[in-house]
Amino acid sequence: MKPSPFDYVKPASLGEALKLLSDSDGEVVVLAGGQSLMPTLNMRLSSPSLLIDINGITELDGIEVVEDVIRIGALTRHQVVQSSADIAQHAPLIAMAMPHIAHPAIRNRGTFGGSIALADPAAELPACLCALGATIEIAGNKGHRVVSAIDFFKDLYETDLSDDELLTAVEIPTLADGYKSAFEELARRHGDYAMTGLAAHGLIDGDKVSDLRLAFFAVGGTPVLAKNASAVAEGRSVDDAMLSAVQSALEKDLDPFDDLNCSAAVKMLYARELTSRALKALIR
Repeated sequence: MKPSPFDYVKPASLGEALKLLSDSDGEVVVLAGGQSLMPTLNMRLSSPSLLIDINGITELDGIEVVEDVIRIGALTRHQVVQSSADIAQHAPLIAMAMPHIAHPAIRNRGTFGGSIALADPAAELPACLCALGATIEIAGNKGHRVVSAIDFFKDLYETDLSDDELLTAVEIPTLADGYKSAFEELARRHGDYAMTGLAAHGLIDGDKVSDLRLAFFAVGGTPVLAKNASAVAEGRSVDDAMLSAVQSALEKDLDPFDDLNCSAAVKMLYARELTSRALKALIR
């Protein structure tokens, strides 16, 4: 199939792109990597009057370590993030997740910011940002603002972005002393959409865990922080009793849905298993 007709503009600056967004009186879509957008256009699930191609805005690209944060521009390709030594050193959870994002051909074109803005509930990166306490930078004609990752994701494919705003960058706190991360995912095939996934991050002292953040994906409309399970784990050694207690606490945190991959009951079973795997990985 082919998309319905639309106007195409490729702005050279962020200001120009924002003006186009605010001035348009029809449906507008923004093209970054296009790995999700192009199929929806071709299948006419989206029929915009204007497509804004932001790939010429170089200021939105790149990775930079600034003091105690690592900044990832919205247009940075997945493959660049995956191969970055700075990401591996300062945000290893992101490095762990990158190989699970689709397949190499997709990662070569897909962008970090595009994945975040799409807010697919089965996507890896939104959960990682929630686990790491990241912040998301947003630009609009009224100025710039910063939103915490956990507040950015509102519902199924819904975010805090307004129609006249663009996601410009993500900032992640650099890895602090004593903190470790773990990433676990179950999919039918490597690179397929996750049936259940978990991004974990916490302070490790020997076999004891504290300040734990367990961010699940593919179990709800947004990433889900398992706060009750984390509270049960606080200050405890990772042993069979602790694992059982944390797994039981997930019942208060998660309310999975049935989907094409598996039932809600199976997702809960997977969540329990991934929690065990992640906690054991944190203390290795």
